[in-house]
Amino acid sequence: MRLLIISPLTGQVSAAAKIAMSRGAKVSQVDDVASGLATLRAGNGADLVMIDVAFDIAGLVASLKTERIHVPVVACGIGADTAAAVRAIKAGAKEYIPLPPDADLIAAVLAAVTEESNAVIFRDARTAATLRLADQIAASDASVLISGESGTGKEVLARYIHRKSRRANQPMVSVNCAAIPENLLESELFGHEKGAFTGAVARRVGKFEEANGGTLLLDEISEMDLRLQAKLLRAIQEREIDRVGGTTPIKVDIRILATTNRDLEAEVRAGRFREDLFFRLNVVPLTMPPLRERRDDIEPLAEHFVKKYAEANGVPVRLLSPAAVEKLRSHTWRGNVRELENAMHRAVLLAQGDAIGPEAIQISSGLAAETGARPTATATPPGGSTAASGLVGRTVADVERDLILDTLTHCLGNRTHAANILGISIRTLRNKLKLYSEQGVPVTPAGDLDRPHL
Repeated sequence: MRLLIISPLTGQVSAAAKIAMSRGAKVSQVDDVASGLATLRAGNGADLVMIDVAFDIAGLVASLKTERIHVPVVACGIGADTAAAVRAIKAGAKEYIPLPPDADLIAAVLAAVTEESNAVIFRDARTAATLRLADQIAASDASVLISGESGTGKEVLARYIHRKSRRANQPMVSVNCAAIPENLLESELFGHEKGAFTGAVARRVGKFEEANGGTLLLDEISEMDLRLQAKLLRAIQEREIDRVGGTTPIKVDIRILATTNRDLEAEVRAGRFREDLFFRLNVVPLTMPPLRERRDDIEPLAEHFVKKYAEANGVPVRLLSPAAVEKLRSHTWRGNVRELENAMHRAVLLAQGDAIGPEAIQISSGLAAETGARPTATATPPGGSTAASGLVGRTVADVERDLILDTLTHCLGNRTHAANILGISIRTLRNKLKLYSEQGVPVTPAGDLDRPHL
């Protein structure tokens, strides 16, 4: 856990830093926002930024967004100043920590940042077998390719491997190849020099340099375009990179982990993925099975999510009734652990009484793929109309738009989960949503809930 403090290190802020270090955080400190941004641009990454409420929090958050530096920000200030807390949250801070610091509150904030990426929750024998293989190869520097459907926990497995590796005390840096537009991904990976392109307001160190000495996770690498795959192959082979607009190669020492929700061998045969890059990445292949194939994981994961969202929403932690557990185990979970998490979040909010019953668990049960059933041509509702009758007179584009937006709403804004259900790539979904937004159609914002769990 890396904490960057933007504030003079005096008095109560110093006490907060000591508490964070006592809880295992690696703390660095700068005196102002400009120095904080320079630190992040230089590759001295952070998992959390704590900033004094007296500084320009809105400006910091805006700069982080513009420069695609993804790190949560919390504010701190002397006393329980409600007005200051409100201003900080409105400016983009995720949390407000009153000073003098409370050790339990700081520990909770640190835990909230690290919990999602570190939780390994399982009971099923198939998951245990995958983790045993991960244990066996973790200490090496071999590249690992982790395959599996969206939402199965590939990133969590990658972080598990890093924690078991010889590089565990060095940074693990992740880049989502599906979430970053193609024209920006090269800069995200390799960095850029000031003025290399419009918007390059300062030199920026890329993920390769930021991960130097540690591990680089290339999440959903199958979404990367062929041109950039060639440059990535060279970086992996030579262990050196060139910043965009730079003239001097830079040596890096990293271990590569990659994830994909596609069959990369099929992608190679189709000409969408370089064969030489596939072989470079696929030194050790690991597969995360879908949740429907490891049903013994469902109950412990559900219990974990119940506790998490009960605490987050300030409601009692209720046990799952046997009937609720049976309903969960009988579902096929096409969205895997992410779908389960969303379902348990809803259940926590809807549950009444001393336990969570099956009535509080609202999951789709009418999809043909869930039961293997197929609708018949003669099946009609009373009155002779069919489900398709409501579609007559509408354009294909209108029907597609409603399907996409309804699916996104069902997934609580989680675009990866929605794309998986719709059977399209995350890039296609992102382009569709951008089009709808430009047309003035309200679009559900991307979900922020969900790092996958095992």
